[in-house]
Amino acid sequence: MKITTIILAAGKGTRMRSDRPKILHKIANRSLLQHVYDMSCELENNSIKIVYGHGAELVRDTLKDLDVSWIEQKQQLGTGHAVLQVNDQVSDTDTVLILYGDVPLLKLSTVKLLISNVNDESLALLTVNLQNPKGYGRIIRNALGHVIKIVEERDASNGERLINEVNTGIMAVKGDKLKKWLGRLSNINAQGEYYLTDIIEMAVAEQVAIVTSQPETEDEVLGVNDRLQLSYLERVYQMEQANELMEQGVTLKDPLRFDLRGTIESLGQDIEIDINVILEGKNSIGNNVKIGANTHIKNSTIGNNVEILANCIIEDAVIGQGSRIGPFARLRPGNVLANNVHIGNFVEIKNSSVAEGSKINHLSYIGDTTVGSKVNIGAGTITCNYDGVNKFRTIIEDGAFIGSDTQLVAPVTIGKNATIGAGSTITRDSPEDQLTLSRVGQVSVTGWQRPVKQEK
Repeated sequence: MKITTIILAAGKGTRMRSDRPKILHKIANRSLLQHVYDMSCELENNSIKIVYGHGAELVRDTLKDLDVSWIEQKQQLGTGHAVLQVNDQVSDTDTVLILYGDVPLLKLSTVKLLISNVNDESLALLTVNLQNPKGYGRIIRNALGHVIKIVEERDASNGERLINEVNTGIMAVKGDKLKKWLGRLSNINAQGEYYLTDIIEMAVAEQVAIVTSQPETEDEVLGVNDRLQLSYLERVYQMEQANELMEQGVTLKDPLRFDLRGTIESLGQDIEIDINVILEGKNSIGNNVKIGANTHIKNSTIGNNVEILANCIIEDAVIGQGSRIGPFARLRPGNVLANNVHIGNFVEIKNSSVAEGSKINHLSYIGDTTVGSKVNIGAGTITCNYDGVNKFRTIIEDGAFIGSDTQLVAPVTIGKNATIGAGSTITRDSPEDQLTLSRVGQVSVTGWQRPVKQEK
């Protein structure tokens, strides 16, 4: 079975009160439309068409990497009119699936069930029962329980508005039938628009069965029309991710204060995550890992038995097993830490490798540096790697000891087992196994008087 998925994404989203098209607003750092597209990609033998309109250039530029056909709806004249724009790209034998770019949490299992109800004699429709159906088109059934039509709220009678089963707009139907019915749509209604829902009555008139199914939860089919709804669905999505992680054995100290804005490529056992932790991009986490509160980790690999203390920022890093990071440490992109490395409070590292057993525990900046094994870098050490135009590398060999408040002016090499005296500025290579230091002579001035504030 060949599937053609049409994602309707042309609306402006006036209630978002934003210059950005509604479908580009994000949940878990992915646009609403990206969520719908990603789910659609999991369907086999599927060709995806996106009908776009408001903010056309920005939408195309932002999502230019999507493997889709883009169809512009230059005038927004209703959902029926939007689907009609794709008519010439639909084959008669296709199963056409219609989705919405602002309904981001629809599950693949729900869509597969919907599609399974499509054949040459049926149209599949996704409905949902809502306690408060305000704003939705109502599902009208006959005495036998068969769907006979959908009535939009503006056109519904008082009795019809009491119906709780509503239309989600999501449906699937064979291509030949859809194309025929689209050509018969009229805009004679309260909105003056071409409603896609009108094809339901056409199907009934031709004795085509309307087969309904429902999602597991109503949250799956909720759309985003304003910031409140966007915020609500963000929390729904995050709670789903948190529940899945806890089912896999992760301890979340407070699931309501955890965000996963990406994927975890591999996940170990006995992981503990404190509050307000954000995992972004693609991460891998080993066994017995502890992640402290208020930590942000992006595109990183964390080995077994690693402890990350509170308030750390880690991006594009590899952290070897048994290492300890933080608190208040920042690992900028390009760092590779070997096993049993200690990176302490208020330490910033960028584009550096640190070999096994080395320690950078306090108030230091290490950039563009190769650090050997069992190196100890004292508090306040800075690698001066940038001359305003070019960047240079610092090499600190195995067993070196760097005293506190040292500046290493790159390019420079600190030899194996070398010691750098505290307060030094090192501009030339230091030899192995020797003490190197540079200091201005200490002077004490006799007879010196501390200034005293003059009385007015």
